[in-house]
Formats: sequence, structure tokens, C-alpha cells
Amino acid sequence: MTQTARAIRARSRGAQPELASGERALRYAALVFLAGFVLHNADHFRRGLEVLTPAVFWAGTLSGIISLAAIALTLRGHRLAPWIAVAIGFGMAFGVSMVHLLPRWSALSDSLPDGHVDPVTWVAVLCEIAGALIFGWVGLRHLPRAERQQRLS
Repeated sequence: MTQTARAIRARSRGAQPELASGERALRYAALVFLAGFVLHNADHFRRGLEVLTPAVFWAGTLSGIISLAAIALTLRGHRLAPWIAVAIGFGMAFGVSMVHLLPRWSALSDSLPDGHVDPVTWVAVLCEIAGALIFGWVGLRHLPRAERQQRLS
């Protein structure tokens, strides 16, 4: 009997199924991303929200809601969790990098190189980017094999 069939039978009996290693890895990656997300957002509160443009504030709020939903779905074992991790993980890494690592380029900038920020802010932002990349990479590694090969070719 496959692990999936065992998990379905265990759920129907009300028992908690044993997690497959891929699902466990994806959940750990979601927790790593969550830690970076919390650190980065705590740093925004530490620095003061008034340093943000309204565009950065609302883009961050929307991306935060989406990130938390993706983490929650992953932790609950949603069947689309690998796809969610790929889309949100890589998307957040790209978005946070655009907002924070580039020199000021628009109202969507909270440029760290131009902002005269302390090392704590740099660490917080880089932790979120790293967590998002890990989330996306682990999601990519755990896509169903046929779909992964089809997407990569």
C-alpha cells in the first residue's frame, strides 16, 4: 500500500497520518519562511511605519496576507502546497528584493542601500528573502515528478 493510500485510510479513521518526508520538508520550509517574515515585519515596526511610502505599506500588507495564507495552507497539508510554495516563495523573494535591495526606483522602494539603516534591518530583510527562496525551492523539489519534468523542459 502506498503512503498516500495509508494517509487516506488513516484520515478516514480519524487518526493522524504519518507525514511523508516531502510534506515534512515543505512544512519545515514554510516555518523557515514564517520566521524570516516575522523578523522582517518586526523590524518594520521597530524602525517605524512612517518611513514607508503608502505604496510600500499597502504592497507589504497585501503580500503579507498572501504569504500567511500560503504558509497556513502548507502547514495544513493542502494538496497544492508545492505549487503554492513555488509561486509565493519565489514571488516574495523577488518582490522583497525589488523593494529593499535596489536603489530607490519608485514609490514601491524602501531601499536599504539608500536608507542608512542599521545591520539589524539588513539581517531581517535577508532572512525573509532566504526563507522565501527556501520555501520556493523546497516546493519546486516536491512537485509531482511528471509535472516538474514537464515544467522544466
